[in-house]
Amino acid sequence: QVQLAESGGGVAQAGGSLRLSCAASGSIISINSMSWYRQAPGQQRELVALIRSSSNTNYADFVKGRFTISRDNAKNTVSLQMNSLKPEDTAVYFCKAELDNGKYVGQYWGQGTLVTVSS
Repeated sequence: QVQLAESGGGVAQAGGSLRLSCAASGSIISINSMSWYRQAPGQQRELVALIRSSSNTNYADFVKGRFTISRDNAKNTVSLQMNSLKPEDTAVYFCKAELDNGKYVGQYWGQGTLVTVSS
């Protein structure tokens, strides 16, 4: 059983900052990649940022220069530092991990954490 637990969501003013964290626990042999997605009301879920085990990263264009993804391989955690927040960043943010649970490589999702940015 693998679980992903997110924390750090909340309310921020435009121009402010928030930091999201996600911890993976359970039967984990290795984690190939960890990423953050978001889903705004009425919108499809979209990739925000991804970080591989090599520490290579990818960012969506709409967060480049504002958000930074990082991970701690020893603790199986990933964080998303969000700066210069905009009202359009308001969404539920989900953590995702692609990992080897000892039987197969699968995709796992957290329950989501709400980020609200007020203007």
